[in-house]
Amino acid sequence: MSATIALEIKDLNAWYGESHVLHGIDLTVHRGEVVCLLGRNGAGRTSTLRSILGLIGRAEGSIKVNGVEVIGKPTHDIARLGIGYCPEERGIFASLTCEQNLMLPPSVGQGQGLTIDEIYDMFPNLKERRSSPGGRLSGGEQQMLAVARILRTGANLLLLDEITEGLAPVIIQKLGEVVRTLRERGFTIVLVEQNFRFASKLADRNYVIEHGQVVKMVEKERLEENRETLETLLGV
Repeated sequence: MSATIALEIKDLNAWYGESHVLHGIDLTVHRGEVVCLLGRNGAGRTSTLRSILGLIGRAEGSIKVNGVEVIGKPTHDIARLGIGYCPEERGIFASLTCEQNLMLPPSVGQGQGLTIDEIYDMFPNLKERRSSPGGRLSGGEQQMLAVARILRTGANLLLLDEITEGLAPVIIQKLGEVVRTLRERGFTIVLVEQNFRFASKLADRNYVIEHGQVVKMVEKERLEENRETLETLLGV
């Protein structure tokens, strides 16, 4: 495995109980890239992220994180390889303040995570709401908090699941700026998205997943010539 590869998945099959949800997923993510998993609901995108972290019932094939095979490892050991996961449901603790939510995750990476001040510089809304209970934050503020929380851990491979879903355009624009900033700072990012317009502006490569399989991979440089095909696959 090349030293430039942060994540490599080969022939990944996965099951929830008896339900076979992934059928031979293959994808590669290089260090410092933004890679997007596109597809419709139920296509297998979130199951792919959960498989990386060992959060699926059973998985076969190969998933290497920074050169380490993780299939069969417990989730806490996988996270310590430097993975930060922002799930679709956000996982904000309603009774804790914004800042208490930020301070919850342990360190998982080899390096230092962003400081609270660096996070507040990136998310000024959260600084203003630092003492507000998580349950009183708006949907956009909760999403920003969910992303910000994993940046304090030292993780360098970020798995972001549907971070734009149901949000106002101004918040989506802000999250896009954050993803660009993180990429410039050397983070590797895997986005699960249905929002093709958002993803197309950020991703170095796009993998389209249907029925638990990769059906199309498009590099950023070839996005325009494949746009019509991608929009058809995604039902845009």
